[in-house]
Amino acid sequence: MTAMQLGLIGLGKMGGNMRERIRRAGHTVIGYDRNPDLSDVSSLTELVGKLEGPRVVWVMVPAGAATQGVIDELGDLLEPGDTVVDGGNSRWTDDEKHAEELAAKGIGFVDAGVSGGVWGLQNGYALMVGGDAEHIAKVQPIFDALKPEGDAGFVHAGKVGAGHFSKMVHNGIEYAMMQAYAEGWELLEAVHSVTDVREVFRSWQEGTVIRSWLLDLAVNALDEDEHLQQLRGYAEDSGEGRWTVEAAIDNSVPLPAITASLFARFSSRQDDSPQMKMVAALRNQFGGHAVESAK
Repeated sequence: MTAMQLGLIGLGKMGGNMRERIRRAGHTVIGYDRNPDLSDVSSLTELVGKLEGPRVVWVMVPAGAATQGVIDELGDLLEPGDTVVDGGNSRWTDDEKHAEELAAKGIGFVDAGVSGGVWGLQNGYALMVGGDAEHIAKVQPIFDALKPEGDAGFVHAGKVGAGHFSKMVHNGIEYAMMQAYAEGWELLEAVHSVTDVREVFRSWQEGTVIRSWLLDLAVNALDEDEHLQQLRGYAEDSGEGRWTVEAAIDNSVPLPAITASLFARFSSRQDDSPQMKMVAALRNQFGGHAVESAK
């Protein structure tokens, strides 16, 4: 293995662990973060100055304006032959824009969808990347350091944008899988005949077609709080579920399960569902069904 240098921008939960995993593989990582306690350098200018050309700089900051700002600054600091990797959760359409902006300055661009969360340091990260083969080749030792051991866990998914598009679809599938486990759990909790829901979930971990890492994590959560009484039933969405549904509409691809799981998260944020008020009112109007007064 040839050791290489990497500039890494953004050292939060994911970025910080990625820096550690890459260093353990024998590479040099110079990290920058707005939090000086996490940072190896005081500025992007210093970071770029400490890297030998041709440079590879990996960006791990929030999608949107934050990523755009870093890309703009790197475009002014880097030189032709350097390569930028966006490993955050950017929308694939932004990747196409960023690649074009950097290409005008002779700088390569690779988009990398990264999955692994807080477990990535220990288990490795699944990587879906998009871009030209020549640019990806410059980053390959870093991809090899980050991915899990074995043959799986890395794919050159296609052109610029393909990495983040693939990760977006991955997250959409994740939404639907979580929703299915959640609905099954609620139904099991609702009946009197099932007296140990947690152990039912645990029994599914081996030998069933629905066993998965998400199921393992569900069992972990139930071990910590058997009936999830310490949690409020409220779930945010990262934006990738919305982008998945929008892409499905644009491409006329039916995604009923993923779409329903996204809408279920919206429902979780309503303490008193306006829709259910209308449903209750209509049931009362046509059938005389009882309604409950707002407190």
